[in-house]
Amino acid sequence: MDDILRILDKEQGIVSASKIARMLGLSEEEVSAKLKELEEDHIIAGYKTIVNWDKTDRDVVTALIDLRVTPQRGEGFDRVAERIYKYPQVKALYLMSGAYDLSVMIEGKTMKDVALFVARKLAPMDSIISTATHFVLKKYKSEGIIFDDNEKDTRQVITL
Repeated sequence: MDDILRILDKEQGIVSASKIARMLGLSEEEVSAKLKELEEDHIIAGYKTIVNWDKTDRDVVTALIDLRVTPQRGEGFDRVAERIYKYPQVKALYLMSGAYDLSVMIEGKTMKDVALFVARKLAPMDSIISTATHFVLKKYKSEGIIFDDNEKDTRQVITL
């Protein structure tokens, strides 16, 4: 099972059951059955294409919002996290150690959209103590994929 997961992770999920079978010396039916089991058990949570939106005409603003939260009695951070991750703008949500409790990744069309989401949806929640918003200016690497064009710096060096 771990071998199959390692292959899927390395190949970004774009590999056929027959290829995995050949790599591991198993039958395609064995691999297909194992993949189905992993999907049903939510060990494989999904397959995703990584898009470099900076190369398209789509305008998207990504922000990371750190939240300090008062945990709820008997439920900790889970109930607050559930309220937050249901918003379609939320792309990722993590429980963190350190100065902040939750870290939220959201996407919006503009910086104003992101700011209004924080001001209208997150900040007013009873258990949210404070927020810190960080806008992503450039993605260098995401989900293990490097977004590098290998563009050379064509500026001339000037020395005095």
